[in-house]
Amino acid sequence: MSDFLLPRFAQLDPYVPGEQPQDRQYVKLNTNESPFPPSPRVMDALSREAIARLNLYPDPLAKTLRETIALEYAVSPEQVFVSNGSDDVLGFAFMAYADQTHGVTIPEVSYGFYQVYAKRYQIQPTVVPLNEDFTLPVEKFLRQNQLVAFANPNAPTSLAMPLGDVERIIAENPRGVVLVDEAYVDYGGETSIPLLAKYPNLLIVRTFSKSRSLAGGRLGYALASPALIEDLDRMKNTFNPYSVNSLTMVAGIEAMRDHAYFDACVASTCKQRAVSAAELRSLGFRVLDSATNFLFAAAPGMDGLRYYQKLKERGVLVRYLNQPTLRQFVRITVGSEAQMRALTDATRDILKEETV
Repeated sequence: MSDFLLPRFAQLDPYVPGEQPQDRQYVKLNTNESPFPPSPRVMDALSREAIARLNLYPDPLAKTLRETIALEYAVSPEQVFVSNGSDDVLGFAFMAYADQTHGVTIPEVSYGFYQVYAKRYQIQPTVVPLNEDFTLPVEKFLRQNQLVAFANPNAPTSLAMPLGDVERIIAENPRGVVLVDEAYVDYGGETSIPLLAKYPNLLIVRTFSKSRSLAGGRLGYALASPALIEDLDRMKNTFNPYSVNSLTMVAGIEAMRDHAYFDACVASTCKQRAVSAAELRSLGFRVLDSATNFLFAAAPGMDGLRYYQKLKERGVLVRYLNQPTLRQFVRITVGSEAQMRALTDATRDILKEETV
């Protein structure tokens, strides 16, 4: 880093994304991408005509995209916010609702960006450890009356919280915004959308990167009361009013409209998830019950780091998270049938090698 960087930023530990190595061809199961390409409707919409309009700025209001999302979830367009990936949405929420005076409560084990944003905005977060079974201790998130942020289903643990518990947290924090990160909800979680009409402090954050197969498009959105959406727009427009490019808007609209393709891709991933979880359990793995597009699994007879390294040697990438409570586990994206077969074949080879 340079000598010119402000001291408060010199101590930041940035978020570390999943590996993108270029040294060889890997079976890539480490970043929770969809194994499916975008919807055919997206492919058709990204035409030469759409590309020819790149000389013009995109609509800063993203009006058609907001209306499309609103129609999908039976809310008003004034209840929809869009930005450049859900990480952007999370960043604007932390910017709007938490500072040195107004804190934030987050799980100790969850999406790593929550702690990164807390440090970025000089917030001392209230960090709550998970229960021994990796579930969220709901009682410890009640009556915080500051920004409360958690993922449901949670990452990297893959577990979903019942909607009744989510509502308790929202209802018992009336003086603070409750941010429910639903990046993986389409794979088996219970959405909080029905609670929007009841709770003006609920902010739901979602992404097109997983179930909509648009990770490369960088598109995220939020659903909330019009007042909270106005707050997020205020934050975005002091930073980058053109945060969603025109091609991504077109892709997002068509991805949201193609219900049949979305349903088929989600169903296929859930089916493969069940098959792969059963195979790993038959090999002696501990695999948590997943409501996401990944598995949180602990190998028999070795820690997560060793299993990750052995897989990488065989051309299979998974995610190892070096946290004290997670060191036995790896996070495995549910890929295609062929990718998951490569994982289990490599795993059998590793286990055989370990027992020699």
